[in-house]
Amino acid sequence: MPGPIQSIERAAAVLRLLARGSGRLGVGEIAAALDLAKPTAHGILRTLQGVGFVEQDHATGKYRLGSALLNLSMGNLDANELRSRALNWADALAARTGAAVRIAAPAEGAVVVVHHVFRPDNSEQSLEVGEVLAPHATALGKALLAYDTELAARKGELTAFTRRTLVDRAALNRVLASVRQHGWAGEAGEFRPGFAAIAAPIRGRGGLVVGAIGINGPLDRLCDAQSRFRQPLIDQVRDAARAISRDLGGQ
Repeated sequence: MPGPIQSIERAAAVLRLLARGSGRLGVGEIAAALDLAKPTAHGILRTLQGVGFVEQDHATGKYRLGSALLNLSMGNLDANELRSRALNWADALAARTGAAVRIAAPAEGAVVVVHHVFRPDNSEQSLEVGEVLAPHATALGKALLAYDTELAARKGELTAFTRRTLVDRAALNRVLASVRQHGWAGEAGEFRPGFAAIAAPIRGRGGLVVGAIGINGPLDRLCDAQSRFRQPLIDQVRDAARAISRDLGGQ
């Protein structure tokens, strides 16, 4: 039996991105969100435009869903499916790293924890499922913010939770560009003093980022004396994200 056709999966991911977005998106924004080369994204958009699935604003050059798909419902991956596919990988990541593991997903312009595995040390811990995260100040939030144009488009001042929190949008944009380049996000004392976290994006079909998985714990366990994140932990988090992505049919 023939396998899935990558170009169709990518086209579907473009449509999902436009359907859940908060307005028109340019070729560069779509390419960055789906980790595609700009020429590839442009070719997909031109093909979708040719069949009426997307429309281009002639004044701005940006794209939106076409009239043929205005009633299409293509939101985020169901949180229950994301959690069920990630359960085993999250448990294994907690066992390997000795850290707490959380999985987050975008939900109505926010970042929400949908699964939480406690640190395997029998210490007192609180369940964080349902917690709404600050996208700019948490590793899970940055791992989603880097690929989600709806989250990135939110206006307003960036709240400072500690003296290390990034509150300058230009600086935050540079960090998000690094997340897209290296495939992981970090947080060192930016949300809670003395605590750190590492997270990586989870991709669904067509390459669309549908969630993120990460570890968190004391800063001195996740970082070295210079506050640099420990490479073995980065690798383990990225490996877990890739494994979940494969289970979801992602690239």
